[in-house]
Amino acid sequence: MAPDMRVDLLEMPRSRQTEEMTPDFPQELQRFASDNYAGVCPQAWAAMAAANIGHAAAYGEDNWTARAANAFRNLFETNCDVYFAFNGTAANALALSALCQSFHSVICSSVAHVETDECGAPEFFSNGSKLLVAAGEDGKLAPQSVRALATGRSDIHFPKPSAVTITQATETGQVYSIGEIKALSAVCRELGLRLHMDGARFANACATLECAPAELTWKAGVDVLCFGGTKNGMAVGEAILFFDRRLAEDFEYRCKQAGQLASKMRFLAAPWLGLLESGAWLTNAAHGNACARRLESGIKGIPGVAPMFPVEANSVFLGGSPAVLEGLRQRGWRFYTFIGAGGRFMFAWDANPARVDALVADIRDLGLAECKRP
Repeated sequence: MAPDMRVDLLEMPRSRQTEEMTPDFPQELQRFASDNYAGVCPQAWAAMAAANIGHAAAYGEDNWTARAANAFRNLFETNCDVYFAFNGTAANALALSALCQSFHSVICSSVAHVETDECGAPEFFSNGSKLLVAAGEDGKLAPQSVRALATGRSDIHFPKPSAVTITQATETGQVYSIGEIKALSAVCRELGLRLHMDGARFANACATLECAPAELTWKAGVDVLCFGGTKNGMAVGEAILFFDRRLAEDFEYRCKQAGQLASKMRFLAAPWLGLLESGAWLTNAAHGNACARRLESGIKGIPGVAPMFPVEANSVFLGGSPAVLEGLRQRGWRFYTFIGAGGRFMFAWDANPARVDALVADIRDLGLAECKRP
């Protein structure tokens, strides 16, 4: 990409960026089923283009990878170990495998992504570590649940608890506060457990809480973080940060064995420079969060329709009658209903506020029509 094109993309309104980046293909309307639907943000795209000039050493021995790792250390204000993986499932599974042996267990929420959406990858890569799930209405893991699962049995017939994992933001779109994380980490320290954070939408949590990443992670007691790049504006890529560097022993071998050692690692690392050095990682997340709040505000007062969970990040779980949800599908909107049977709407870095307003208008129209039915 020519330098002048990069400048044009950076100055372009969000609603036009993806259209201008793909002029030869018809632009699909934003329907908000997933933040994975979005394209690559211009900062990440420009960094990849810059990394594409000339040759660079393979397998992470390049300057791009070193710079990206140092950018994370600067952002988190600590000398953490940094590794790059292709996707969140691999990042979470490998991180947990570093905290467990095959006879261990990992405590998580019953709706945690590692439990519901990773096809047994954490168990597979740890050679059999069992997930112990705690039920919770809001998708958060509570300290008392950790204590109950970790101390309920201590005999040799039961998998020994070794780690706790929390999702930030949660699968229900809620954010763990710094105080909540500290309370969990205190129980973990007391019981000799390690604390892992699945941060697929970690940037959204930082934007919500308006706090430094360090305050939300290692300063609060998190040992390992998987920082999501894909949902933050990258094409692919997650970063695994070990704040307790002792836990990363031989982790590079786990990455290689799992097929996560990219031969052209600079193309996984360089987009992170685009996000971190420009601050786009945070502005992208703040924009997605704002669009979620825009939907929440727009549907207030519509009879029979309301958010199922507090709107704290970039998602809205819409509770409504089957007729309203089906009506939205018939009007072309896409959404998942895998949690609580409500419609989940996700807002990415490029979410178009005008499309959010169009969604609000359809929800209002269908809600009012449902209210008038005899």
